[in-house]
Amino acid sequence: MDLSLDGQTAIVTGASAGIGAETARQLAAAGANVVLAARSEDRLEDLASELSTHDGETLVVPTNVRDESAVDALVDETVETFGGIDILVNNAGLSRGSEVAEISTEEYKTIQETNVDGVFYATRAAIPHVSEREGHLVFLGSFAGQYPRSFNPVYAASKWWTRGFAKSVAAQVGDDGVGVTVINPAEVRSEFQATDGRTFEEVFKEGEASEPHEVAEAIVFAVSRERSSLSEIDINRRDKFADNF
Repeated sequence: MDLSLDGQTAIVTGASAGIGAETARQLAAAGANVVLAARSEDRLEDLASELSTHDGETLVVPTNVRDESAVDALVDETVETFGGIDILVNNAGLSRGSEVAEISTEEYKTIQETNVDGVFYATRAAIPHVSEREGHLVFLGSFAGQYPRSFNPVYAASKWWTRGFAKSVAAQVGDDGVGVTVINPAEVRSEFQATDGRTFEEVFKEGEASEPHEVAEAIVFAVSRERSSLSEIDINRRDKFADNF
């Protein structure tokens, strides 16, 4: 199966760790130029150094997706450096709090501004360029954005929004030849925080949940499709439904 992305340019938000970093690695291995966007410049520089062994180029653009002007600058610098954009991976996201009665307004706004506004800013800025190249838009959804749940409802709602937004965007850009894919992972062993404040790396032992590379593999598979669009890919541990329903 041909997963070559030679000569293509991809932006990955939230690229400093976890799914984002692993996606950047696999995009680079497939031959793409990779633009690394996140708040942690040191981590991005370390990852860029690691990716320098591949044929494609790497660009580090420290970006807070909550800042509209920073996201616009990310897209502008990418186009100026590489001449366009083929792939946008909307990966940046976070979780805060749990109980609606207890979550602070600040925590609520932080989730909304990152998981909703940041996705909107990046998608809006990238669409004209991705359309020019008949590329792909990827949205990191979640199991939490597919099924009602009793915990972490603000985070879950942001992922329901992500799926709805992505599918509506697909209706707008499909005639332009743009592929749109929503990736819905359940628990992934990364630095992402569980509701008790621990990371999923701490909560799950190896083999108990998905690994970042598994999600990244799904993303690279989706964006390597030339004429088809994989609408949604669900990635769950094998006992997920037995535990939840």
